[in-house]
Amino acid sequence: MYLLLILRYLFPTMTWTTTTNDVFWFIPNLIGYVRVIFSITSLLLMVFMPEMWILAIILYLSSFIGDLFDGMAARAFNQTSTFGGLLDMVTDRCTTLGLLFILYGEYGDTDKQYRYGSVFRMLFLSLALLDIASHWCQMYSTAALQIHHKSDEGNANRFFLVRWYYQYLPFFGYCCVGAELTYIALY
Repeated sequence: MYLLLILRYLFPTMTWTTTTNDVFWFIPNLIGYVRVIFSITSLLLMVFMPEMWILAIILYLSSFIGDLFDGMAARAFNQTSTFGGLLDMVTDRCTTLGLLFILYGEYGDTDKQYRYGSVFRMLFLSLALLDIASHWCQMYSTAALQIHHKSDEGNANRFFLVRWYYQYLPFFGYCCVGAELTYIALY
C-alpha cells in the first residue's frame, strides 16, 4: 500500500487507479484518524481526569495542529477526497463542540464560584449553534453547486466577512486559532 503511495508521489504524471479502499489509507486520512484519537482522548481527560489538564491540552492542540498537516498532505500527495474532507470537518466540529460542552458545564454550573452561570450557559450554547449552523450552511450551499467550500468561486457572492475568511490566510488563521486558543484558555 505504502509502496503505491510512494510511486504515486515519485511519478505524479502517471495515471493511477484509486479504489475506495485506497482512500481509507491516504496519508491525510491517516493523520485524520490520529486527530480523532487525540480529540476523544483529550475530551475524556477533561471530563474524567481534570487533574491531567496539561496532557488534555497537549492532545487537543495536537489534534488542532494536525488539521493544518492533513490539508498540506492532501495537496502534496494529491490525495484529496470527499471522505477526507468530511472526516476533517466532522473532527473539527466535534472537537470544538466537545470543548464548548465542557466549558458549558464548567462555567455554567450555578453552584460554583461563577455568579453568571446562566450567561455562560447561553454564551457557550450560542457559540456551539453558530459553529454548527455556519459550517453546515457553507458546506451545503457549495456542495449543492459541486464546488469546494473554500474556493473563490464558491464564495464569490458571499458576505464580505465570509470571503475574507476563506481568501485571506492571516484573517482565517486569526479567527480559527484565536477562537480555539480562547476556548483552551477558558478551560
